[in-house]
Amino acid sequence: GLVFFLIILLCAPLLAKAVLGGVTGGNTIQDVTFVIRVIGTAILIVPVLSIYRGYFEGHRFMSPPSISQVIEQAIRVFIIILGSYLTLKVFHGNLTTAVGIALLGATIGGFVSYIYLVEKKFKNKSKFNEKIRSVNEPIISNKVIIHKIIIYAIPFIMIDIFKSLYNIIDMVTVVKGLVNYAQFTAKDSEAIYAMLSTWANKFNMIVLAISSGIIVNLIPNLTESIVKENKNDIQKKITRSIVLLLSFGVPITFGISFLAKPIWLLFYGDNLYGSSVLSYYIFVGFFISMLTILLTILQTFKDYKCVFIGLSIGIIVKILLNNNLIQAFYQMGVPAYYGIITASIVGYLISIIYCFIILYKKYHITIEGLIRDFFDILCGSIIMIFVLMLIKFIIPISSSIRFINLIWIIIYSFIGMIVYFAYANYTKLFERVLGKSMIMTIKNIFIHK
Repeated sequence: GLVFFLIILLCAPLLAKAVLGGVTGGNTIQDVTFVIRVIGTAILIVPVLSIYRGYFEGHRFMSPPSISQVIEQAIRVFIIILGSYLTLKVFHGNLTTAVGIALLGATIGGFVSYIYLVEKKFKNKSKFNEKIRSVNEPIISNKVIIHKIIIYAIPFIMIDIFKSLYNIIDMVTVVKGLVNYAQFTAKDSEAIYAMLSTWANKFNMIVLAISSGIIVNLIPNLTESIVKENKNDIQKKITRSIVLLLSFGVPITFGISFLAKPIWLLFYGDNLYGSSVLSYYIFVGFFISMLTILLTILQTFKDYKCVFIGLSIGIIVKILLNNNLIQAFYQMGVPAYYGIITASIVGYLISIIYCFIILYKKYHITIEGLIRDFFDILCGSIIMIFVLMLIKFIIPISSSIRFINLIWIIIYSFIGMIVYFAYANYTKLFERVLGKSMIMTIKNIFIHK
């Protein structure tokens, strides 16, 4: 961590030049360099924090790591709000300083979370020893453990690196591309990049959370079926996991896209590009979720070669399309920043198609039933949006008052949920995905209430 931190300190000016690319009129190279160095301090604490969380989870203590994550985010948000306010309103500092203090919240939040875990470990040292003795497991040397960690970690590290490359490509092309090919000002280009990389990206976490929940249950169950070579069970678990993501991910993505304006006004206030960016960028989150599940399946088969090939194809497509689509969309009269988002979607989509081909040809996973379910899900989502568009003539979709936007979001979400679930019940979609027994259990709960 210390080595990487020193590298960031030294290379920050070069990274700043890569981001701005000689564009003037917005932030200066000194401003960007300062911000990069501030956020680089997180490298000093985050790796150690992750190790401590893994240590607790490895001993089957799940509460402290979860609480530490809540503490980390709470401290981070507190510093962002209070630090920015004090810097700008009380001490009348500049915007660069305010951004630096806000970003420092990640480091401070991680440090407080780390202190919490250290204290928990110290107070419960005897419980850790009891937990170790109560589990009848063979003693493994540190050398073997380190070797296994390296072997198991390399594929996951490489996959995360490939995923981060999408953000890096945007980092070095968005500002320059919008200024050079679409006549945007440097200030607007930087604002749009901030929306893509941070503000709109926050809502993608809603969709990504669904895939994360599915993956947690998929890996151990699928691994068991692979070890037993139960082909029917493998097919069933893979299909069910993908359909489960589609069943919830597609309508949520459509819903957030439709409600982009009130959502953006509620969280970030009025902005020229905000709702427009969010309405399209939320689809990136869906495609990332789909690709993540497919990559997880291939990793479970230990097919790391195909994982890397699939990701590499997507990255190459992203590089080739980014600036070209900015220019093409601008010439067609479409918002040029949609070209950036489209490049990401196409890159992820190519990787998804490749993964499906590998699963079909190499592991004989069929997708006929999956296509039928996807058609039902897509139809249900389209009908939901159509009904919401009709409601729009009766109930306004947004307001200049933030609290009113919250009310409209709740109303539209509730109506959309009813329409989609009614359609899914009519087509027996959830019955095919969850099984009759699960559906009956859920119905009995609501009937009992």
